[in-house]
Amino acid sequence: MTHILDNPIYNALKTGNKKLAIGDGQISIFRRDVAPFAGMKSNSEDDFKAITALCDHINPVVIFTPVKLNIPTNWEVARAFDMLQMVYEGPIPVKSTTKQITDLDESHIPQMLELTQLTKPGPFLERTIEFGNYTGIFEDGKLVSMLGQRMQPLPYIEISAVCTHPGHLGKGYAGMLLNEQIKRVIKANGIPFLHVLADNDQAIRVYERVGFRTRKPIFGYVCNIIKDA
Repeated sequence: MTHILDNPIYNALKTGNKKLAIGDGQISIFRRDVAPFAGMKSNSEDDFKAITALCDHINPVVIFTPVKLNIPTNWEVARAFDMLQMVYEGPIPVKSTTKQITDLDESHIPQMLELTQLTKPGPFLERTIEFGNYTGIFEDGKLVSMLGQRMQPLPYIEISAVCTHPGHLGKGYAGMLLNEQIKRVIKANGIPFLHVLADNDQAIRVYERVGFRTRKPIFGYVCNIIKDA
């Protein structure tokens, strides 16, 4: 049987993130102001055609898949990248933090956008905050580290947008925020998971240190769809 995490985007749009979904049946996408991800049930030719029909609303489009895909000729691959999909296998964290962790809200969006544009943790748009449960650490009123929850292919809940300002690396802020989010996900009866670029050794070490283990490699594509090609 196919594991729900083998198709995380599609299954998230059909379960925990339904309120942010556009489309039904074989394909579904997130609202474009929230995230550029598209989910296809089977990555079939018909699925690609259905996504293509929506291209005016979603370019560029991001796809995650456990296998390499034959991308249609009218899809331009802007970027292809290898990731690891990691699942949390540790206990509920008990380690306390020495820094105040703040729940982020609408008032923090400008600083969240500024930090993610600087550190490039992955797509973060004007309304990405609607995924919910973003937390951060501030220094002198400035957001210097943050992360939150993104895709929810239930019972799994993805931890995402893990980023720290370059001037505040080495202080353990990412680990503090990860432990807090892990506690929240587990207490909500979820299972934490995440995606990380396969060559990001530093981040992988941080995730392994707090209790994440690699489940499998995942491929990612960023594509522009040329509808009339």
